[in-house]
Amino acid sequence: MNVFRILGDLSHLLAMILLLGKIWRSKSCAGISGKSQILFALVFTTRYLDLFTNFISIYNTVMKVVFLLCAYITVYMIYGKFRKTFDSENDTFRLEFLLVPVIGLSFLENYSFTPLEILWTFSIYLESVAILPQLFMISKTGEAETITTHYLFFLGLYRALYLANWIRRYQTENFYDQIAVVSGVVQTIFYCDFFYLYVTKVLKGKKLSLPMPI
Repeated sequence: MNVFRILGDLSHLLAMILLLGKIWRSKSCAGISGKSQILFALVFTTRYLDLFTNFISIYNTVMKVVFLLCAYITVYMIYGKFRKTFDSENDTFRLEFLLVPVIGLSFLENYSFTPLEILWTFSIYLESVAILPQLFMISKTGEAETITTHYLFFLGLYRALYLANWIRRYQTENFYDQIAVVSGVVQTIFYCDFFYLYVTKVLKGKKLSLPMPI
């Protein structure tokens, strides 16, 4: 554990709380990609199967449980409680374009050919691209609500802080997880353009808008 890991976890948690709060207060999930939230729920489910077999610390266990609960409550709100407000017409990203290559890569590139290890690897690869349906939805509609952009910012910040965590661990422990680091870099790259727009527009009180696809 180091400060970057803790701040990364807190940033991740804040992102999920912001999203849940937005949905609950507005009684609407407009502008939120249900497909991205399904992918994130799948990420946590496949990554935290060791919750039942491997105790690391109280902090680790609590965070895993909280992330799982937040992920599934979000999915329930989108497809259950507030499904009438869900913008399915714009949430059209083809999930098979992500799932098929991720599943294949998980079998080809992993540390151990065991069910739990393959599922953990799958979760790492999938997390790196799980935000794409949300970004695609924003590009399709041309804009995003301020609270949604805050959610995306803290989600991207979480990945950036985790990269700093891996660098710190390499310096202090000589520990290097190639799968996690490479996937984290890929995921952070997806957020770069959004970070620029967030700083230049949202933080200045402007609404984030993107050019509509032709």
